[in-house]
Amino acid sequence: MEQDEAVKRMLLRKFLTKPALERLGRVRLANPVLASQLETYLVQAYASGQIKQVTDEELKKILELLTKKRETKIRRV
Repeated sequence: MEQDEAVKRMLLRKFLTKPALERLGRVRLANPVLASQLETYLVQAYASGQIKQVTDEELKKILELLTKKRETKIRRV
């Protein structure tokens, strides 16, 4: 388990820019569950070739997608 985390962190350092890596660290401090989801998403996208390099702006957009809440509408009949 610890080895998996080390490999994941090494991969993230490989394709995240320094500002994006710093943002990920801040997200990890504020919301560890969201950070874990984000890391998993990023590693899978990198492994499948969908992303090559992730900037801070791109990371913000991905975070917005992951945290987007569904809008609930209540209709009265």
